[in-house]
Amino acid sequence: MANKQKNNTVKRKKNRYRMVIMNDDTFEEVVTFKLTRTSVYIMLSTFFLLLTGLTIAVISFTDLRFLIPGYGKQGALQELRMLKMKTDSMEQVMRFNEQYFMDLQKVFSGNQLQEKLDTTMLKLPKIENEYQ
Repeated sequence: MANKQKNNTVKRKKNRYRMVIMNDDTFEEVVTFKLTRTSVYIMLSTFFLLLTGLTIAVISFTDLRFLIPGYGKQGALQELRMLKMKTDSMEQVMRFNEQYFMDLQKVFSGNQLQEKLDTTMLKLPKIENEYQ
């Protein structure tokens, strides 16, 4: 019984149908198509894939992508990088200023800086002048 249903399904997929487009006034056949269920499925799937690909291409390669919520505005990435660099440099300046003011407070309060100086001798190789 399962074999019988399988054969019927295969036969239905392979049955040929004719689609005729006619002029309503003259009943003249304008276009005739011979179709099967499989060919209709393949055509609709291909049309869907092409339409989806075209939509994705139009959105991703044009300025329409900036209309998508959360995608960001044009030039926002460059602005973000510039702001990050400015913030980093400002944080570094703030750290230097804090250290400077802490050292000033130590000097004014009478406490000497308790930092040990590096007094080790460095033996650097002598650089010969190549142009002599």
